[in-house]
Amino acid sequence: MDARGTATPFSTLIRTASHEQHTEAENSTFMSDLLGGRLGVDAYARYTEQLWFVYRALEDAADALRDDPVAGPFIQPELFRTGELERDLAHLRGAGWRAGLAPLPATAAYAARVEECARTWPAGYVAHHYTRYLGDLSGGQIIRDKAERTWGFARKGDGVRFYVFERIANPAAFKRGYRELLDRVEADDLEKQRIIDECRRAFDFNGAVFRELGAEFPLSA
Repeated sequence: MDARGTATPFSTLIRTASHEQHTEAENSTFMSDLLGGRLGVDAYARYTEQLWFVYRALEDAADALRDDPVAGPFIQPELFRTGELERDLAHLRGAGWRAGLAPLPATAAYAARVEECARTWPAGYVAHHYTRYLGDLSGGQIIRDKAERTWGFARKGDGVRFYVFERIANPAAFKRGYRELLDRVEADDLEKQRIIDECRRAFDFNGAVFRELGAEFPLSA
């Protein structure tokens, strides 16, 4: 509560509570090296592969959750990324990109947790949905710009389509609407705290993926 007795919006609570983990993930060694142009396109492709596993878990559950009172309002097809990821992977790896495709252990654990929440706890699914999609709409644009300049992808073309939300004409307005959905989530204070804790967990999963990618792509001494 503030001095006027007005409760802090839930969207604000989520954003501030997960800020530390968000910063840690953004500043991971792997992401810093990737965005700094110190890693090759193969590292970018490997990262894109990991995203495919996570988004497939998020989007495979969408139909089953569409009518859920908590998660349902967040199922918005204009956000879906799996098709774009597959187009990027075909560009990065070739037509046979699915052959030998394997998640890192951290990615497998991350996707499994998303699937578990979708199946057993829709409010927890919302935590993962928020962490991924709103992050992609925001910081993802920095990654797109760096990737285009570092590896010569066409602007908003194959290789970076994951970061291009063609069906969202006004990202700022969309994010405002999304935060309003968070503020209207049907949950008591205890459940809201559980959702916040799951957001933190989502950032921890992301951090673990970055650490494993960093171990796979160490910079030469």
